[in-house]
Amino acid sequence: MTDRGLRIVVGGLALAGAAIAGYLTHARLTGTTVTCATGGCETVQSSAYSEVLGLPVAVVGLAAYLALLGTALAANDLARLTGAALALVGVVFGAYLLAVQVVVLDAICQWCLASDAVMALLAAAAVGRLAPDRVAALLPRPLRTATRPAASR
Repeated sequence: MTDRGLRIVVGGLALAGAAIAGYLTHARLTGTTVTCATGGCETVQSSAYSEVLGLPVAVVGLAAYLALLGTALAANDLARLTGAALALVGVVFGAYLLAVQVVVLDAICQWCLASDAVMALLAAAAVGRLAPDRVAALLPRPLRTATRPAASR
């Protein structure tokens, strides 16, 4: 897949993550009850672990997703490296928070799980941007040919 294609993937996933984090931020700041099929969202959202340095984790997530969207808009090495680093930190932080949900809080937030899944996919795409030619080599031959620019065919 080309860098342009990976930038589109990163941008789309960043928007999806920003929507999730935006919803949780809105609920947190307005005191609205979070819609939750698992029953654990309010427990997680109101726990001591839902803040980092006085900021709601949802706000931190929203900022991270918007920063990742920013990296998708740029086609340079700094944006690629920054995006990969941000996404990998996001995956590690999400894994920590998932462990807290399961081990400490005994509650699962479906929105947090959705955000974790989006961040994991984002990390894969962002790391792929570091070497788009290697990502293309992993694709089946018909897709590889279709994603290669016309000048290099």
